[in-house]
Amino acid sequence: MSALNRFETPSDKAFNVVLVVLLSLLTVIVLYPIWYCIVASFSDPTKVLNGEIWLLPKGWNLEGYTNVFENARIWTGYRNSIVYTLVAVAINLTMTVLAAYPLSRSDLKGRGPLMLIAVFTMFFSGGLIPQYLIVKALHIDNSMWAVVLPTALNTYNLIVMRTFFQSSIPGELYEASHMDGASNTRILFSVVLPLSTPILAVMFLFYSVENWNSYFNAMIYLSDKKLQTLPLVLREIIIQSSAQDMTGTDPNATQRMMQAESIKYASIILASLPMLILYPFIQKFFVQGVMIGAVKG
Repeated sequence: MSALNRFETPSDKAFNVVLVVLLSLLTVIVLYPIWYCIVASFSDPTKVLNGEIWLLPKGWNLEGYTNVFENARIWTGYRNSIVYTLVAVAINLTMTVLAAYPLSRSDLKGRGPLMLIAVFTMFFSGGLIPQYLIVKALHIDNSMWAVVLPTALNTYNLIVMRTFFQSSIPGELYEASHMDGASNTRILFSVVLPLSTPILAVMFLFYSVENWNSYFNAMIYLSDKKLQTLPLVLREIIIQSSAQDMTGTDPNATQRMMQAESIKYASIILASLPMLILYPFIQKFFVQGVMIGAVKG
């Protein structure tokens, strides 16, 4: 490394300095909102509303977390979101692999038109009303399946995984496996998937975040409060805590406004926590999988 540094020109050093500064600034821009929410969730809501919070909590306060955890529906929402996310991710990965693998094979007849049809769905859809009518016709409304099945396959993720298979799995492996008498199914499970850990980890993260934050489908199809997901429960808690006497005669209006501010930031942290915990465990695969799957091929 020291030998390389000796050959750096002044312009190279200036470029490196500018690059470090820009990346540091970008890191601050990305991380500060998360840090601010954490700090605000432990601070006095009056100081938050007055703009006194910057880097450290002021007026240590746990009322927001206390109010959120006292609501039994929080735990129901957490349980539902975890179950829905796990089931949905299992379906998502299965559908994506089973679609991407044959579309990555050059010996699949008609893969061009099939890929065109898949890409077409990225830009055009039937809309909300036809989808709602289909869900009603299948009698899966007000159930977990109404949330997980309409988003069973993401076309962009399909393209990324197909590209990974094409660029990262040598064709010689397919030929050798066929010569040994392996079927396409055996090749997929014994050859392709063991070599696809990076892209599978990336898809797991993408689908986990997508399903954990799923809000719209749950709001449309789930009317039973016992089936609602965490985002819906947190939304209702925030709305209820923010309700004030519009006539201005409620003496506790200010107190409720402060309470709502605490609950808002505590809810943001609680909703984000599972994904923040998950990411470090698969971060080492993330860059490799995305770069190979999205750039090559």
